[in-house]
Amino acid sequence: MHPWTPLLISHVFAALTSVVLGGYQLWRRPRGDARHRLLGRTWAVLLLWTAITSFWIRDIHEGAFSWLHVLSVVTLVTVTLGVVNARRGNVQAHRGNMVGSWLGAVGAMLAAVAIPGRMIPTYAVAEPGGALAFALSVLVVTAVLVAAGSRLANLVDRRAGRAERHAGNGIHA
Repeated sequence: MHPWTPLLISHVFAALTSVVLGGYQLWRRPRGDARHRLLGRTWAVLLLWTAITSFWIRDIHEGAFSWLHVLSVVTLVTVTLGVVNARRGNVQAHRGNMVGSWLGAVGAMLAAVAIPGRMIPTYAVAEPGGALAFALSVLVVTAVLVAAGSRLANLVDRRAGRAERHAGNGIHA
């Protein structure tokens, strides 16, 4: 088994967290609110980090790039286009880019977890306690991100509401 380097740990952690957080983003309602935007930015950063760090992880083909690196390039493009489309107000294109990016991340995660001999399944068999602790830490961090996003979104919403009330009264905040 290859060593768990800080780069590899951050890659796996960001990938797993982005899959969980992305799933939360897809099924939560409403969309487009401050919470969605804050968590979406966090999700995009996690997924971009996962894609970028993958170029330094080349253990599958003994130092060469693999098919997963093609997915990394596609992810860099689709996440970037998703952000650009959101900024332009093209909700349908934004949704397509982001859902496609999330599905790609889920597919890559399934490949990383399901293929025997890969580090994650090997680690899960060799160190089940450590693998469970890692999985729980991903879930805890995702929950903390969601809670922090909710609190920040509430703060933004309250400040925006206060500014609107002041603007309606002729008072400038």
